[in-house]
Amino acid sequence: MEIKVINKEGKETTKKVKLNKGVFGIEPNDHAIYLDVKQYLANQRQGTHQSRERGEIKGSTRKIKKQKGTGTARAGSIKNPLFRGGGRVFGPKPRVYGFKLNKKVKSLARKSALTYKAKESNILILEDLSFKSPKTKDFVTVLKNLNVEDSKTLFVTTTNDQNTILSSRNIKNAKVITADKLTTYDILNSGKLVIAEKAVDQIDNHFNS
Repeated sequence: MEIKVINKEGKETTKKVKLNKGVFGIEPNDHAIYLDVKQYLANQRQGTHQSRERGEIKGSTRKIKKQKGTGTARAGSIKNPLFRGGGRVFGPKPRVYGFKLNKKVKSLARKSALTYKAKESNILILEDLSFKSPKTKDFVTVLKNLNVEDSKTLFVTTTNDQNTILSSRNIKNAKVITADKLTTYDILNSGKLVIAEKAVDQIDNHFNS
């Protein structure tokens, strides 16, 4: 699959980039995508939630009624979960929600996500994405030239160019990421995928290593 390279003005150049079929043209695996996105979202959770059980609540431990003969449930103290203001039963405790996933499954998921983007013709190859100084206005101009200002756009570069990152940071629908940090969630969460020309080879090497 060949895609024409465009410049920052949105005009086609004479160059073409051939996308690797082993990365952008595989048989997509939906379950691998599901697992990778699930792991990503699980890792975002803080897991600092905590409720108080009966042993952690302040209050008297005096037995409030006799054990037998009342006709109701037995109660040891006012901290009993049956009473208002009592402890919570089986409440949440701090925990880590993350889980392990095989490298090959994660790689398959990312290739599958890239394949879907290629099939939907939502991949653009940009000749160069660099700015002389960090200016949001310049980045907005690039978005307008590429006709992607109204959709969520993920820009994939080779290096962490600070001018590019700072220029895009204040734009809600744009995100800049390096090729080695590309995730399944980021790919699927974007409408358009704009890849720098030099980053295409980096993606190939990263996913085929």
